[in-house]
Amino acid sequence: MKFRFVHNNINVYDLKRSMDFYKEALGLTETRRIEKEDGSFIIVYLGDGQTSHLLELTWLRDMDRPYNLGDNEIHLAFQADDFEAAHEKHREMGCICFENPSMGIYFIEDPDGYWLEIIPEKR
Repeated sequence: MKFRFVHNNINVYDLKRSMDFYKEALGLTETRRIEKEDGSFIIVYLGDGQTSHLLELTWLRDMDRPYNLGDNEIHLAFQADDFEAAHEKHREMGCICFENPSMGIYFIEDPDGYWLEIIPEKR
């Protein structure tokens, strides 16, 4: 029996704001979507155009407040082919939330408070 990664899901409060953020910050674009006929939810899959792994954004109509992530320590990691340019872009966007220069990484925060790790290409 074998398994392979297909996607990661996060719930988002403002779908358009999240999609705009992921496009600007990481270049992710919509690959497909599922919309419930009654309008109760929308699922949007975002891809990087390089791998088959997808980020699934789930929007729930009845969610009436931003998500409380509590002590949620989960994060996704993205490898940047131009780490310095990525860092500058994210600095300009004001979304860098933590830097660890000794490890050579930093994190950005999306509109819902999820942290995304940015790592350089392996040298």
